[in-house]
Amino acid sequence: MMEKKTSLFENGLIWFGAGVSIAEILTGTYFAPLGMAKGLAAILIGHVIGCVLLFLSGVIGGRLQKSAMETVKDSFGIHGGQLFAILNVLQLAGWTAIMIYDGALAAQGIFQAGQWIWCLLIGVLIIVWILIGITNLGKFNTVAMAALFILTLILAKVIFFNGTASVVQDEAMSFGAAVELAVAMPLSWLPLISDYTREAKQPVKATAVSAIVYGIVSCFMYLIGMGASIFTGESDIAQIMVKAGLGAAGLLIVVFSTVTTTFLDAYSAGISSESIVSGIKGNYVAIAITIIGTIAAIVYPMDDITNFLYLIGSVFAPMIAIQIADFYILKRKSTDKPFQWRNLFIWLIGFIMYRILMRIDIVCGNTLPDMLLTIALCLIAAKIVKEKN
Repeated sequence: MMEKKTSLFENGLIWFGAGVSIAEILTGTYFAPLGMAKGLAAILIGHVIGCVLLFLSGVIGGRLQKSAMETVKDSFGIHGGQLFAILNVLQLAGWTAIMIYDGALAAQGIFQAGQWIWCLLIGVLIIVWILIGITNLGKFNTVAMAALFILTLILAKVIFFNGTASVVQDEAMSFGAAVELAVAMPLSWLPLISDYTREAKQPVKATAVSAIVYGIVSCFMYLIGMGASIFTGESDIAQIMVKAGLGAAGLLIVVFSTVTTTFLDAYSAGISSESIVSGIKGNYVAIAITIIGTIAAIVYPMDDITNFLYLIGSVFAPMIAIQIADFYILKRKSTDKPFQWRNLFIWLIGFIMYRILMRIDIVCGNTLPDMLLTIALCLIAAKIVKEKN
């Protein structure tokens, strides 16, 4: 039986769902102190950088028809790849909990049924999405995405046309830090985009569609968050929806946007687990991650995710930089070694450089400089080894 492949339209829908997210709207509120012009510039620059990297990462898995963490083994060795798979499962479990927490908190602000009840409802719906499966969502996903898109347009109209611009009194972050915060969201998807492009009929085109759709929708979500703070003086998205009289429609945005985004996190955590332990069923792990994330969302407060986003960047930016150097420049073939120590050492240097660059205000953020330096180290190391041989 021939395996079902996803179309360009289906890939676009998947990444539309990833972009429509309460977490992205909330992150957008941090840009308000910069003002509309500078804030929008930071959002656009950050997303261009992040989505180009997202495309380059997705093409690797799409062409090799491997999951994201299986492609990592090509550069870091079998056990080296497993190390990153473990880190990826941990970050995805963290994202699952954060997304459920944010969604439940916003839903509770619209309809007070008890935050833990909303956590449970969102968790159950994510499990339903997982059981339906990525290649079977089809029309079901189309209807959900169309409804979400219409509702977010209504929300944007309420914010930008019914509100009055005001100066947000808050400690403004630097422009470079804002760019980095815009890069951080697409960067958080780097370790899993190949989980979906490997299933595509036309991998390269599907990756391009995925990166472009996600980039446009994510920018729109950031803009809604920033506009909410500037035009309504309110950073609580639930309260904006209540004041706008969206009520039930706002509740639908919150619940389904949380489900369609968090589904990808849980599903990819399952796929990454298959790279750690052979023979394990990814769907079972995805369901387990959702249950753990739901419990964590009920028990722990998760209001500020900026440090979490920067931690993800510091781990995965140098990782993908090494993969880009290996795949696109050095044309290095996959390795069956347990560890590729040279690349692991370069990654460690890249990780440390990222943490150092975080303290320096760079206009383009610190992801791009860190990745360029890491790629340069890969090329220098390859030249040295070649000369020795």
